[in-house]
Amino acid sequence: MDRAKNVGTTSQAAKRKRKVVSLDKKKARSGWWFILPFLIGFLTVYLPIIITSIKFSMLNTVASTGHFIGFDNYIEMLTTHQSYTQTLLSGIKQLVFDIPAIVVFSLFMAVLLNQKVLGRAVFRAILFVPVILGTGLIDELDNIGNTAIDTMKNASAASKGSTGTSASAIISNYDLARLFEGMKVGTDLVKYVTDLVNNIYGIINRSGVQLLIFLAGLQSISPAIYESCSIDGATTWETFWKVTFPMVSPMILVNTVYTVIDAFTSQTNSMMQLIMSEHTNSETMSAAMAWFYFLVVILIIAIVSAVVSAFVFYQRRD
Repeated sequence: MDRAKNVGTTSQAAKRKRKVVSLDKKKARSGWWFILPFLIGFLTVYLPIIITSIKFSMLNTVASTGHFIGFDNYIEMLTTHQSYTQTLLSGIKQLVFDIPAIVVFSLFMAVLLNQKVLGRAVFRAILFVPVILGTGLIDELDNIGNTAIDTMKNASAASKGSTGTSASAIISNYDLARLFEGMKVGTDLVKYVTDLVNNIYGIINRSGVQLLIFLAGLQSISPAIYESCSIDGATTWETFWKVTFPMVSPMILVNTVYTVIDAFTSQTNSMMQLIMSEHTNSETMSAAMAWFYFLVVILIIAIVSAVVSAFVFYQRRD
């Protein structure tokens, strides 16, 4: 009898296991069905374009008379091209300064807008408006308008013989130097802070998506944790650094990677403009520039992800 019971129990366990496995397989199939349209589009549309682009970067011309020249376009691009390397390095340097400013500003505004204040929904919408305005036709009109304004400013400055700071700047290096006169602050830091303040419009314009991601992360933190901190007598400053900041650190990683990609692929990026302008002169050289630029971006994303991931805190659910 005992042996029969054991056999029956074993068979029932095996049946349950088969049911669980079959359920997992069903979920896996559902996932494949979900991404099937993307896979079809990638294999039929994007993959042939990618292969053709790589092929173009290794030809001397895209015409039918073109022949394979290997990595000559890449070598010429890095050694003899007038501005490719310089533009790439300046873009990376600018990114190093822009990432902290955008991420810190969006986190700061998200913490403020997460407070229970009157009209916070309106302020959230206002800060997200630049993201909507920065798409499609509105973005093109904005770029045209900014180009026209810059041209008029340069013409005005040239006619007046001005060589100093633009009149539209909020502050100047001299203003900050006087403010930090007794603090022994270096000129490089003064210039960095000056550029950030004068570029506040650009920082706000590029912080909308990051702001929403931080808000979602802040609202996912359990209020019970803050209540426990309050009972233990923790100050607001201590609560932020011991609770809020670690809990939103995964969002810092996401926003940092997003900011890198957004900055490198923006239409106003000098490197993107150089690649597009080179396309009119040599399509093969333009393809080589684009692919090398893509590899640099992937490398930077990998480095940023590795560095930021070392400080990310993941809450354990078990």
